Amino acid sequence: MLRVIGAGLPRTGTNSLRLALTQLLGGECHHMFAVKDNPAEARTWVRAFGGDLAGVRTRLSRCTAAVDWPAAFFWRELLAASPGAVVLLSVRDSPVTWWRSFDATVLERKRHPEQLAGDDGSFAIMRDELLIRTLGPDWSDPQAAIAAYQRHNAQVREQCPAGRLVEWTPADGWAPICRALGTGVPDEPFPQTNSSGEFHARSGTDRVAAGPAAGEDAVGDGQAADVRA
Repeated sequence: MLRVIGAGLPRTGTNSLRLALTQLLGGECHHMFAVKDNPAEARTWVRAFGGDLAGVRTRLSRCTAAVDWPAAFFWRELLAASPGAVVLLSVRDSPVTWWRSFDATVLERKRHPEQLAGDDGSFAIMRDELLIRTLGPDWSDPQAAIAAYQRHNAQVREQCPAGRLVEWTPADGWAPICRALGTGVPDEPFPQTNSSGEFHARSGTDRVAAGPAAGEDAVGDGQAADVRA
C-alpha cells in the first residue's frame, strides 16, 4: 500500500522526491522514469484513462510511494485505495518558473520525442492524454498552461481530505516530509537532481546540455537556487 502519493506536476522536484522517498521508506517510488525504462507499462496507464485501474493497482502494489506523471494524474483514485497515505503536493516557487522548466524539458520531448526501446506507441498516447487532460488542448500556450497548473494545485488543496495534504517546495527539503511520515531527518543534504541538462542527457539528447534553460535552476528539477522568474 502506498504511503506517499505525489500530486505535484512534473518539474516540481519529483525526481528528487523519488530519491528521497526511496531512502526514507526503503521501497520503490514510482516515477515517469519507470515507464520510460519499461515503455510497455504505458499500456497499463492508457487503460486507466478509460477507468480500468486494475493494472495500475497491480503495478503500484510493490511501491511505497508514487510521484510525477502518470501517477499524479490519478492521485484521487490512488488515495481511495490507500486512504492512510500522505498526499504530497510539490510546487515551484512561481508558476512562471514551473512553465519555463516544463517547456524546456517535458514539452521539448513532446516536440522532439526520444526513441524508447520496446515502445509500441503507447508511451506517446499516455503522454498526450496527460497533457490534454491536465493542461487542456492549448497545452503549448504559456498562459493556458500556467492557468492549468494553478488550477490543478488549487483542486488538490480543495479536494484532499483534511490532515492528509503536505504542500512542499524543493527549498523545504527533508523536514515537512519526515514530519508527515514520522521519520527522522537524514544527516545528508536533500537530493538535488534532474536539471534540464540531466533530463535531456537521460533522454539521449544534448539539446540543452550546455546549461539550464532560461529561468531554470542549475541544480535540479525544482531545487532551490538563484532562480529568476
